[in-house]
Amino acid sequence: MAQKSRPERQLWAQYDALQLGSGWDEKDITKPQILIEDVYGDSHPGSVHLNQLTEQAKYGVFECGGFPAHFHATDICDGCAQGHDGMNYILASREAICDMVEVHGSVTPWDGLILTSSCDKSVPAHLKAAARLDIPTIFIPGGSMRPSPFMATSMRAGDISLRQKREGQISEEEVRDYKLTGCPSCGACAFLGTASTMQCMAEALGLALPGSALVPATMRDILQYSRNAGRKIMELAKKGISASMIMTKEAFHNAFVIHSAIGGSTNAMIHMPSIARELGIELDPEEIDDINHKIPHLGNVTPSGAYPTETFWFAGGIPMVQLYLKDYLNLDVLTVTGKTLGENLENLQKENFFERNLGYLANYGLTRDQVIFPPEKAEEIGSIAVLKGNIAPEGSVVKYSACDKKLYTHQGPARVFNSEEDAHKAVVKGDINPGDVIVIRYEGPRGSGMPEMFMTTEAIVCDPRLNGTVSLITDGRFSGATRGAAIGHVSPEAAVGGPLAFIREGDIIEYDIFARKINCIGVSGKIMEPKEVDRILTERSSSNHGIVPRPVRKGLLKRYTSLALSAMQGAGYE
Repeated sequence: MAQKSRPERQLWAQYDALQLGSGWDEKDITKPQILIEDVYGDSHPGSVHLNQLTEQAKYGVFECGGFPAHFHATDICDGCAQGHDGMNYILASREAICDMVEVHGSVTPWDGLILTSSCDKSVPAHLKAAARLDIPTIFIPGGSMRPSPFMATSMRAGDISLRQKREGQISEEEVRDYKLTGCPSCGACAFLGTASTMQCMAEALGLALPGSALVPATMRDILQYSRNAGRKIMELAKKGISASMIMTKEAFHNAFVIHSAIGGSTNAMIHMPSIARELGIELDPEEIDDINHKIPHLGNVTPSGAYPTETFWFAGGIPMVQLYLKDYLNLDVLTVTGKTLGENLENLQKENFFERNLGYLANYGLTRDQVIFPPEKAEEIGSIAVLKGNIAPEGSVVKYSACDKKLYTHQGPARVFNSEEDAHKAVVKGDINPGDVIVIRYEGPRGSGMPEMFMTTEAIVCDPRLNGTVSLITDGRFSGATRGAAIGHVSPEAAVGGPLAFIREGDIIEYDIFARKINCIGVSGKIMEPKEVDRILTERSSSNHGIVPRPVRKGLLKRYTSLALSAMQGAGYE
């Protein structure tokens, strides 16, 4: 009988007995053993199909002489958590999933790891776990949902929801039509939100096969990528290529170049630092901001652009963007193919990857240049900015590529709320005026678990009276689908005594995306000298006057809100 790959398996005879009792045979226990982790479950469209992908991955492992074992830690969906306290658990679920994969990957000595997920918190959870376990690993993105009618996406929920809350503005038939067509298939939502962004980041880091991010979830191609992943993990295991050899500092730089070019979600500014932290890599927000001063914005994908995510894949996806921007990238980084990024791009060209799917775009009457702009046709540089000032000494984040250019600079009176629910009610009732600056605080990681403010941002942009005139500033976060002047991740957050806790109704707020600044410049409607404003904020903070006590919590949410780092540090645990 052949010697086992991992010596730990020789330490205790019951190990083999337990595997044999699970249906393995004596030949199986001598083979390289591969852990296959997914978030499959009936929870939402991004996870319901993942068993089909892992089944193909298992075949690939079998083909190459390994034996796969299938584990699950099901994720949940931000869309199901809108408008109630369930949203407070969403970011904490990233840590819970990561911890479970760590448990699965640590108790048993595996030779390799395959991960598959589609969505907002499960993809970064899997990438964090890959970094933490640091064994040969490959990630399979769960792909894109089909677009809704008229090339729309499920993001129409914001408009539908607002009009439902305002009497006489929508019919039951229109609501039902949206429900029947808003999510027409499995896969991640068809806009470049956090789910789609993090699939792209996995590929840009080199941990997913070239071209695998955002494949339409209903097409045969996603099954082929999954089969290939099963084959490739065996090669990585044989060569001893672990996750940390791929996810290097240079790989993270590459990933943020791509993030800037595609107009990725602001949530990547939470997830990527948290992933890097598992590897002992520190990502400087200033360096990320600097990238956004240089890189042309190429992705014409909603919400920063016009088209749904499957068209981006048809146009060449992440490899096409990498090819356009190769002069900005380190092409020598190692990837899960066992080859460098530069070698991967050469191979894709030889295999006709960049031309093969253009016919699908033609079905929509589109060409590549309409979906992924060549650099010389790009009208904008970058997509994300890090703003600092007396409101956000550690920083804050805005996705200006999804913001009306009229609001790149703004000055207005603060409308202060201690929860998103209260702010949303004010918008729905018509209590917010054009030019106002909505401040939502106590929604950071320590405050309430850092929920997203999507209901409120969508209510603003879907209200013709407010759209293009009202800004929102928060220590919470946003959906990757967020549009408008939405400045989040304000750090330090209000719950730990950050300056946002001491802003009052009527204070004057000013920000400038070009200058990367955000400040309180006046009190009670009166503009003052910066020193005087700082004196007043210091006076307000000296007695902690106005800080709202955190509610008593239990379980996971208590643990998360007690231990979480600031948003600008990735909002993971200490």
